Amino acid sequence: MIIVTLVATLASAMYWRQWRSVQIEIAERTRAQSAWILSGALDWARLILMEDARTGGADHLSEPWATPLAEARLSTFLAADESHVEDAPEAFLAGQIIDAQSRFNLTNLVNEGAPSEEDINALQRLCELVNIDSGVASTLTSALRLALPGRSASAPAGDSDAPLLPPTVDELRWLGVDEASSARLAPYVTLLPVRTSINLNTASREVIAAVLNTDIGTADRLIQVRQRTPFKQLADVQQHLPPGLVPSESRAGIASSFFEVRGRMRIEQRVVEERSLVQRQGRRVTTLRRERTSFTVGSGLTP
Repeated sequence: MIIVTLVATLASAMYWRQWRSVQIEIAERTRAQSAWILSGALDWARLILMEDARTGGADHLSEPWATPLAEARLSTFLAADESHVEDAPEAFLAGQIIDAQSRFNLTNLVNEGAPSEEDINALQRLCELVNIDSGVASTLTSALRLALPGRSASAPAGDSDAPLLPPTVDELRWLGVDEASSARLAPYVTLLPVRTSINLNTASREVIAAVLNTDIGTADRLIQVRQRTPFKQLADVQQHLPPGLVPSESRAGIASSFFEVRGRMRIEQRVVEERSLVQRQGRRVTTLRRERTSFTVGSGLTP
């Protein structure tokens, strides 16, 4: 009995190690397949933005680039040949292009190393609209003066207390913002490499109200107007604003140069998600940043 038990234990251990090796190989193959498909999806998104640049004019939510790709089955494309389609894994692709200039750019808070008072006031208004402490604006400004390239001349070189510049707004706690405020503010802000204006054709009502220094009712009215007819020039916006309110061309516009491309690849229970920041200059679209996360559906893990 002892020998039988020992043999059974060894056999179980060998089977478990073999099963684990197979699972690791499947996971690696899934990640490799997903990476290639997501790279292709990013190239396709860049082509869409390049084609949109050909027509020129304003950027708005009625254009092809703004239409999200619902989860579509790609299993047949992963099969070696048609005779093995039934054996192919369940694979699905989804994607979306988001106008990065539909959000308040935190880089605007600092202009050549000095605080930008108008932008700080706009962020304070935005904080109030999304129900977080308006002091977050001052916290971010102070941290960004040290973290951004071309930092304030008053800051000593090599200052060990200088915060790291977060790669995305999901990590605003790097700049001293508490986690709850960071999560609430993240959908309304972005962090781009240069100063930018917001696109009034794509921005949310909270961002519009904060940047234009107007009320939510006026922002809602602008959104209703642009849904019927997108703004083709900034002068089109003026006629729907209260008397005396003139939008600054440096802070508001109707076209965009920065976009966020999101892709999601699901093969059976394994999911790979990718977010990329691209910049469009003329008809040239350059990828500035890519980040990828993976997790298993039903594992309790989040990307």
